[in-house]
This record gives sequence, structure tokens and C-alpha cells, in this order.
Amino acid sequence: MLNYTGTPPLAAMAETDSRQLIAAELRSLIARIEISVRLIDAAMTSEDWEPEDDSAILSAISGSTEIVVLDDVTPRYATVGAALNACRAELGNALQNLSESGNPA
Repeated sequence: MLNYTGTPPLAAMAETDSRQLIAAELRSLIARIEISVRLIDAAMTSEDWEPEDDSAILSAISGSTEIVVLDDVTPRYATVGAALNACRAELGNALQNLSESGNPA
């Protein structure tokens, strides 16, 4: 978690500095969301390919294309991933709107 103890209040900063700080924070949030989405994708992928018994492995080796994986975790991961993607899109919109109101670079 970031420590803002020494950060001056936004009201005391120049408008350009405030926009730059806000833009940097939005970029940081977007990056953290992207990391979370990658972690969720990796967790879903690793759980999809970890069979609970050897029969699934033998079925896959013998060339069967009818492998069905039933779990109760993937739908939750998918829901969380969708929520994070929606957050990422909204943060991207916020960053775009901020940059249109002035140069946050």
C-alpha cells in the first residue's frame, strides 16, 4: 500500500501538479488491475489443466476431444475478471477525460 504521509494536500498544489498526481494515480490503479487480471487468468488456466485423477490424463493422451472440466471456481474468477475489466475501462475513461481537461503528462 502506498504511504501518503508526506504528500501535501491537493488543494495546496497548482492545478497542473494536481492533474499530474491524479493521472499518475490512475495509471497506477490501471497497472494494478492489469496485474490482478493476469493473476486471475493464470489461476483459471492452471486449475483447468490440473485433473483430479489419472483417467483425465489417459483420456487426453488417447486423443479424446471430449474432456469436460466442472468446477465451481471458474465462474467466480470470470465474474471477478469482468468486474476488474470494467473498472479498468472506467479508469481509462477517467484518465482520458483528465487529459482532455489539460495536459497531465
